[in-house]
Amino acid sequence: KSLGQYPKALEFYQQALAIREKIGDRSGVGTTLNNIGAIYYRLGQYPKALEFYQQALAISQQIGDRSGEGTTFNNIGGIYDSLGQYPKALEFYQQALAIRQQISDRAGVGTTLNNIGGIYDSLGQYPKALEFYQQALAISQQIGDRSSVGNTLNNIGFIYSRLGQYPKALEFYQQALAIREKIGDRSGVGESINNIGLIYSRLGQYPKALEFYQQALAIIKPIGDRSKEGTTLNNVGGTYYNLKQYVDAERNLLAAVEIWESLRPGLTDQNKISIFDTQEFTYRLLQLALVVQQKTNQALEVAERGRAKAFIELLASRLSPDLQQQNLESLQKKFIINLEQIKQIARTQNASVVEYSIVSDENLYIWVVQPTGEVEFRSIALKKSLNTSLVKLVTRSRESIGVRGRASIEIEPVDDTAEQKKQLQQLHKLLIDPIANLLPNDPNSHVIFIPQGELFLVPFPALQDADGKYLIEKHTILTAPAIQVLNLTHQQRLKPHPADLQAALVVGNPTMPIVTTKLGDSPQQLSNLPGSEGEANEIAKLFKTKAFIGNQAIKAKMLPKLSQARIIHLATHGLLDDVKGLGVPGAIALAPSGNGQLNDGLLTADEILDLKLNADLVVLSACDTALGQITGDGVIGLSRSLITAGTPSVIVSLWSVPDAPTAELMTEFYRNWQERKLDKAQALRQAMLKTMENHPNPKDWAAFTLIGEAE
Repeated sequence: KSLGQYPKALEFYQQALAIREKIGDRSGVGTTLNNIGAIYYRLGQYPKALEFYQQALAISQQIGDRSGEGTTFNNIGGIYDSLGQYPKALEFYQQALAIRQQISDRAGVGTTLNNIGGIYDSLGQYPKALEFYQQALAISQQIGDRSSVGNTLNNIGFIYSRLGQYPKALEFYQQALAIREKIGDRSGVGESINNIGLIYSRLGQYPKALEFYQQALAIIKPIGDRSKEGTTLNNVGGTYYNLKQYVDAERNLLAAVEIWESLRPGLTDQNKISIFDTQEFTYRLLQLALVVQQKTNQALEVAERGRAKAFIELLASRLSPDLQQQNLESLQKKFIINLEQIKQIARTQNASVVEYSIVSDENLYIWVVQPTGEVEFRSIALKKSLNTSLVKLVTRSRESIGVRGRASIEIEPVDDTAEQKKQLQQLHKLLIDPIANLLPNDPNSHVIFIPQGELFLVPFPALQDADGKYLIEKHTILTAPAIQVLNLTHQQRLKPHPADLQAALVVGNPTMPIVTTKLGDSPQQLSNLPGSEGEANEIAKLFKTKAFIGNQAIKAKMLPKLSQARIIHLATHGLLDDVKGLGVPGAIALAPSGNGQLNDGLLTADEILDLKLNADLVVLSACDTALGQITGDGVIGLSRSLITAGTPSVIVSLWSVPDAPTAELMTEFYRNWQERKLDKAQALRQAMLKTMENHPNPKDWAAFTLIGEAE
């Protein structure tokens, strides 16, 4: 294993395991399972590694082997670390540290302190990381653990590199390299050489950097350490890009992307999301390399390949369960979309599809795919167009409307319409002006925006052109997290429904639960929403049904009804928080059943994932329901869960919506859709235009967005 000959190591470990199992040496079995896990970890097969670690942990705990338990907690922490789940990794490392300190395992304490330093490094807390590394180094040096000394010196070099102290970083990397070469740690040698390359790259000495990267690659590739190989290929690609050798850059970056994709099969949805956030930069760099070569269509394919992947796989496996039986590798290939398929989706949707890609702090790419299948590309230089960052511009534009990110923070109503207009016009100038001539002239034609990152928070309907006209006055607007998602929501819309569906399930102002959004926080009573009650009663009348109000809307009674309705309208509070700590933020408030459980009455995004919905449309007429955790996979929250659970169209809000105008807007929306027979997107547009007449501030009418299908 230390020589990096992983398949051979596995052979010996498996022989050892067979003997130890035969003679009933439980402690030895635990140790060997741990070692086998470590090999799969190095090979980038994380689900498999986790399986072996968990078996090892169970044995250590059964036989009271504290040392084995400490080792396994530390190793499980390493897996979550590699998946980008840093808080979870920290939890395991801290458990390992406590055990190792208790049993005076000095070497183990050193290793775990080093790993905890790595977490703080990943979280950008460099001084704290350095503190842990220095503690780890002191211990490893005292006990003469050469391998750990090499690891920690390498990590200290990494911190100095992050802090821009390159000569100092180089010094530590070279010390680490000398030790690793002496003890024959192949994987470590590869890592140190790669890091030295990184320093020369930062210093602008690209040919020298390339030399080191190539050396590193020659060592790492034969070992089969996929994660390190991906990182080094990414660095080689980036260096060729800086040397303006774009063909070589493209080749290496594509190879890195293929490695990243080989690490994802078999992971849980949550782990796919977090690991993707550690890989996203390669997709952005590859787009840059393609656009420089005028390969803008291939860049669009890569932009699509690098978004909402976990969501797409989750949705596809729900739509056709037989997919789960297929080989994981071939499944990955199935989810790579090409230009022809992208054009076909635009034709099927009969819409202009606008995809945004934030490739760097300096570049924003926009593609418009016409309903005819024609593709146009625009590149925006952000530094030239903005005197601030894109994140700040989006935040400021929301604040100018009088809204912020979180429902719990009240914000002063804004009377400064001039400031509001300025911000909304600036966003229009950046996001819409470059493509305005490509958008349809007919206001009833559909435009589907595919945002990315902070652009998920942009209220597209409220963007204003130079004449002060709102975008919704000129276009019918929808959104989606990826073009490929539209293909799947379309399939969802066409699937047959049970014959006995109720027309509508309408809930308004349920008896509000008492909630605790974070452990240790004091419980809060959610406020009553009288406007939502009126809204629900009005809408129920349109569908000739009765709304569930107050105590009639107990969660346990509502759950079975959710899968029996063609339309679901929930006028209540929406929460952004991950109330259960399961990594899936978002919850909808229903009436508690009085069982005394924590957060009784909350329907969480995680629970929604387990439902089988048959509704054509779900409307969350509540605060912030379009929000959640913004990741490379899109927004992880309520809308994602609802679409996965079977709904092709979801209407959600981008901020804390005011009661009275929302009731007007929603009633108008249903009237347009049901009585005037407009499609959902046109019905929402007309409702916004009507509400705007009495409530001109966009805060009152622009919050809602339709995700998915218009029909």
